[in-house]
Amino acid sequence: MTSIIPPRDRLIVGLDVPTIDEARALVKTLGGTVSFYKVGMQQVFAGGLGLAQELVDQGKQVFLDMKLLDIPNTVSKAIENIAELGVTFTTVHAYDHVMMAAVEARGSSDLQILGVTVLTNMDDGDLARMGIGMTAGELVLTRAKTALSLKMDGVIASAQEAAAIHAVVGNSLKIVTPGIRLAGGDAQDQKRVMTPTLAISAGSDYLVVARPIIHADDPQRAAALIIEEIESAVET
Repeated sequence: MTSIIPPRDRLIVGLDVPTIDEARALVKTLGGTVSFYKVGMQQVFAGGLGLAQELVDQGKQVFLDMKLLDIPNTVSKAIENIAELGVTFTTVHAYDHVMMAAVEARGSSDLQILGVTVLTNMDDGDLARMGIGMTAGELVLTRAKTALSLKMDGVIASAQEAAAIHAVVGNSLKIVTPGIRLAGGDAQDQKRVMTPTLAISAGSDYLVVARPIIHADDPQRAAALIIEEIESAVET
């Protein structure tokens, strides 16, 4: 699966900025360097569904990161509406009933649904405090296996678990990895992080990067360097 994804398309830039105008400005700054954008909750609550549609109309790929978790009927209706937008990816939490409802509701559309396994700002200690008797790695693998059985398209997972996921599901699921930080960069609120090179080498198919690009002095140059890093990792 990974060999057929162009390096430029493997980078998903998170538009994690306060306003739609700032998001549009960032897209303009990045120009043709970036082909894939994530519109998350921050933007959705600022009018981001319209922005997602704009990006689709411009020929960009869009990852609408909604992390849906609700009763099956509610998830189904939400997925039906998301499918109408023409976005490439959306997310649901990787619970059996949620994934099953989402896959059924997307019907014959091209929408690809990703299951959120364990958030990358959580570690084993966080799971233990929640009463979950598995390590992060164990829970990720359990949920990845379930996602595959329910015909999901992929999972959201740390690159730290990517190789293990491939070992149990092969290349049948796309692995989309947030929590990417540049070498020597601050992990900030993330815990299970990795550099672009290491993440691609570990088996991640797509990398979601926001702050290292948004806060760069030259965001377009920062994005270009990450794409070059991805390309080098793919070739090795």
